[in-house]
Amino acid sequence: MTIAEVSKKVNLSADTLRYYERIGLIPEVNRTESGIRDYTEKDLGNLEFVICFRNAGISIETLIEYMKLYKKGDSTIEARKQLLISQREVIQKRLDEIQKTFETLNFKIDNYEKILIKREKELLKKNK
Repeated sequence: MTIAEVSKKVNLSADTLRYYERIGLIPEVNRTESGIRDYTEKDLGNLEFVICFRNAGISIETLIEYMKLYKKGDSTIEARKQLLISQREVIQKRLDEIQKTFETLNFKIDNYEKILIKREKELLKKNK
């Protein structure tokens, strides 16, 4: 699959894909004889992993560290697991903050609805 096809499929620019490859977020992509990147299903799997983690707010630096460990093989399984556990804790804190914000928004919306209902009743009484 060409970089243009992958770009369209994953909704990332070709520049971003090249950047991810250059900094080691995804392994170097095989190229055709004419030098055009030729993405495989495995490349797409690696890319989807990176996109998932980036969407979750995990830093590029953390992902680079993870990929370096991954490339070293099974001897780094425990280190990779610990890195993922620490990132899970960061995401859980953010989820808790988002949940608190969500609850505050709901409280405020409920208050506005009560105010509107009260005002509607007052207007109805005036118009009688």
